[in-house]
Amino acid sequence: MAIMNEYSDMIEKALSEFLVKDKDIGGLVKSIEYSLMAGGKRVRPKLVLEFCRACGGEPENALDFACAVEMIHTYSLIHDDLPCMDNDDMRRGKPSNHCAFGEDTALLAGDALLTLAFETVLSENAVRATSPDSVARAGRLLANFAGVQGMVGGQFIDLSIEGKKVESDILEKMYGKKTGALLKASCMLGCIAANADVEKIRAAEIFGGKIGLVFQIIDDVLDVVSTTDILGKPVLSDEQNEKTTFMSLYGEEKCREIAAVLTDEALTALDVFGTDKSVGLRDFAVELLNRKK
Repeated sequence: MAIMNEYSDMIEKALSEFLVKDKDIGGLVKSIEYSLMAGGKRVRPKLVLEFCRACGGEPENALDFACAVEMIHTYSLIHDDLPCMDNDDMRRGKPSNHCAFGEDTALLAGDALLTLAFETVLSENAVRATSPDSVARAGRLLANFAGVQGMVGGQFIDLSIEGKKVESDILEKMYGKKTGALLKASCMLGCIAANADVEKIRAAEIFGGKIGLVFQIIDDVLDVVSTTDILGKPVLSDEQNEKTTFMSLYGEEKCREIAAVLTDEALTALDVFGTDKSVGLRDFAVELLNRKK
């Protein structure tokens, strides 16, 4: 992912500039900053920028779209960790937002990031960097993939199957919404920022869906075989929450085989962009398959 890593400073700087400076809500601002600026791999915004470049666009023009996706991802992590959801006390190696600031402030921080994301993707700056049509398409797409038909719906399915034995097709649907939807959106937003054609946008959606499932399958594996120190979050949480996972259904070896096939399919989807322009994305897909945390 060496090519994509060049975006790191650009993303961090842009995200920090979106933080609200308001002393009257200082506690809320600190809570937002605590999670938004906590680092992480920044996979989603990097995908936005790299797909923009793969389509012949300037990555800087997709920066507002990239930041908006990361804000939604961060809000989802804050809410996922809440006691009423996954009830996790650690995130990225430090206390979860609600442990540091209280459940009420954490809830509001998530709400604030969700609304800030749409303020960002629909901003005048985004219009100048792309076009009014691209901004409208981006806002609608992000709402669809982040909402009830996407990430939120996936989280509901996740909660509803706790303690139940379910088949792999239900898991795929859940992962496709909870994890895959926002990754699909990230890839497609980069194409939209570059005014790419329908064929490339569709290929980006396929790639995002495939790597989303790979990400979650490997996550299931690491929850069992890794450690809290390496992951920066509790391990064996799926087992403790009595969740059916790909790991519980198939075991490590089969999970890795499935993930490898999905990765090959993701790489095939990139052919439409050409080998030279998709090098960073190809490297990313392989690294995702082989990740340790």
